[in-house]
Amino acid sequence: MEASDVDPVIEISAGLAEAPRWPRAAWERVVSGEAPLRIALVAERDGAVVGFAVAALVAGQAEIESIAVNASAQRAGIGRGLMRDLTCQLQRLGIQALMLEVRASNEAALRLYRGMGFTETGRRADYYAQPVEDAVQMQLSPLAQE
Repeated sequence: MEASDVDPVIEISAGLAEAPRWPRAAWERVVSGEAPLRIALVAERDGAVVGFAVAALVAGQAEIESIAVNASAQRAGIGRGLMRDLTCQLQRLGIQALMLEVRASNEAALRLYRGMGFTETGRRADYYAQPVEDAVQMQLSPLAQE
């Protein structure tokens, strides 16, 4: 992800009910390299950004902060490809575990994560707002490539 990707990433987030609504300044920090160290990827199709993934790295572990694919590009393997590329980069950095939280109602994401080997480690009641919803906590450890 580069500075020129911030606008399309914000647009993708705005178009998806389950995506976080980070302010522009947060996205600019992601691409600037400010702490915490992050891996930020975009997926492109025909020269346009159609998806993104951001993971923060802390003490030998990583946490997915956000991953989203434009509604018109979903179910084409883009999310899986982003996860595979992210996992590959994390492995190269010696990261041993990848964690995430996902809305309990996001069945498509839960299927993707389970299919990639993530296991449920807990739940956070009423974690999300608009609408209020539980978060399912998941972990992939050790990191495995597909």
